[in-house]
Amino acid sequence: MVTARRQPVSTVAFIDNYCQHYYSVFEDVRHFEAFKFLHLGILSEIKRKTLPEIAKTVGLKDSQTLHHFLRDALWDIKKLREIRLWVTKMFIGEREIILCIDETGGQKKGKSTDYVTRQYIGNLGKIENGIVSVNAYGVVDGITYPLIFQIFKPKNRLKEGDKYKSKPQIAVEIIQELKEWGFKIKLVLADSLYGESGDVIRCLEKLELEFIVAIRSNHGVLMPPGSRKR
Repeated sequence: MVTARRQPVSTVAFIDNYCQHYYSVFEDVRHFEAFKFLHLGILSEIKRKTLPEIAKTVGLKDSQTLHHFLRDALWDIKKLREIRLWVTKMFIGEREIILCIDETGGQKKGKSTDYVTRQYIGNLGKIENGIVSVNAYGVVDGITYPLIFQIFKPKNRLKEGDKYKSKPQIAVEIIQELKEWGFKIKLVLADSLYGESGDVIRCLEKLELEFIVAIRSNHGVLMPPGSRKR
């Protein structure tokens, strides 16, 4: 006898409508509900987005449901990301985006989290123990859309099967993937980490993308025809 899957509890209409795109990713309806509760908590006005605070805000008796979801739930990360990019692309449509490439990081204690080590964290402006990701954002009509991020994996924290990629190499992969998705890129913006990378500049020129990138005052560069430096 097959038992019908019960319907997930409702939250807020716009969150329910958005999260419904991801319903097939989760085999357990309780995990899908936790997925929705996290969205509701993150978009709420609470200052600290901790699991206990989110649980209290969404009406759960404690944070165990959310904790078990993050720790134990199984889902296909690739499929989840593909759905999110598809939804974003569907909403943007044929409008051109300004693509911003940057890295960000978070300070962390210890090294229990994968790829945490002492490294430069741009948003802190110094070397700290933490984790760093390379991120791509699309700006359309004054609205910023998070598109793709990849965790930077330092050489001293690589796991079996990992392949080291520099941040510019990750940026190249991200730009190529967004082009394959069909995003129409009007302009690419990036700081000197990427502006001084031959890999990134060659990628942008090959894809015939206009770009504005930063370079340091002591960095020599051959200017392509039609380019200018300020």
